[in-house]
Amino acid sequence: MAHAYTPGLKVLAKTMFTKTRRLPLKGNVKVNKGDLVKADDIVAHTDLPGNVFPVNVANFLNVDPSELDDFMVRKEGDVIQKGDILAETKGIFGLFKSSVKSPVAGTLDSYSKVTGQAIIREDPIPVNINAYIHGIIDEVIPEEGVVIRTTAAFVQGIFGIGGERRGAIKILTEKAGDILTADLIDDSCKGKVLVGGAFMTLDAFKKAEKMGVEGIIVGGFNYKDIKDIVGYDIGVAITGEEPVQTTLIVTEGFGEIRMAEQTFNLLKDHEGEIASINGATQIRAGVIRPEVIICLDEKSDDKIKPADIKGMDIGTVVRVIRAPYFGLLGEVTELPHALQKLESGSMARVAKVKIYEQNKEVMLPRANLEIYETK
Repeated sequence: MAHAYTPGLKVLAKTMFTKTRRLPLKGNVKVNKGDLVKADDIVAHTDLPGNVFPVNVANFLNVDPSELDDFMVRKEGDVIQKGDILAETKGIFGLFKSSVKSPVAGTLDSYSKVTGQAIIREDPIPVNINAYIHGIIDEVIPEEGVVIRTTAAFVQGIFGIGGERRGAIKILTEKAGDILTADLIDDSCKGKVLVGGAFMTLDAFKKAEKMGVEGIIVGGFNYKDIKDIVGYDIGVAITGEEPVQTTLIVTEGFGEIRMAEQTFNLLKDHEGEIASINGATQIRAGVIRPEVIICLDEKSDDKIKPADIKGMDIGTVVRVIRAPYFGLLGEVTELPHALQKLESGSMARVAKVKIYEQNKEVMLPRANLEIYETK
């Protein structure tokens, strides 16, 4: 039987989900294997080195760098405040002194008798990593972080902006094909993760940000409006660090595209429950999808196994990712072995797919399909 490997998009009602939480630098892990953690619990901590400020002391005092030992008031390792004197000349009979003051608070890291510069390092920047999801500590990575395991409903999107946020799910549109407009957003949406239908207007997104909405999950969004929100063109690099107050997750693509019924209904089934979301997206190698995680049982059900990585086969549900059937779901009914000639004249491996919405079979390049994993 024919079999093909194709990227997948997960929409899972219940799965065993693991999440790695790792520090940017080595530090201290605050929990132990087997501990139950809440999403807001701090699981690891480190201190990033503070910013460095060079000060050319020799130039300011108009002395030779090799003579700095005679003028430095502070020694290496001293904690200093902004405005503290670092070095000073003796003057004439105690008068006409010249001095150099620290431009920032921090620590005198070093000074050089070759360049004449003193290096001041600001205070370390503390970094705390929270659990992000409820669950059990499945693995401790010494000095680096943890792996958390939980049982969860899990939805992946196509594209997103904004980082990790949490909030209760609130469904704003009646159907998966409806449009989320600004008039649907009110004070009750503050702190929530909103779910729309096929499209969200730019006005609606801006109002949601203003109202303090944590996140929005919607079928489609205008690509050109992304620049209006973040202030620059989004390229193919990773997203997730944009300066937005509300994380946006697009489940189907750019433009007005009806949200898949499975996705909409799954989110609707969990209305009122807390969702952890992240808009981080990377399209190139090491693909990262925006994600929605709804924890079902923090103790994790050992009988639930993580979703296997599956290949495309007869009966596999797929989503078309190119026109003219972009965004539609269907089922693979045939996987021909031989290369087929496309309308463009090029030869490619294809799959015959029964498009659900149009109830017809079409032959499509396998590169234009992604597996739609629902179990």
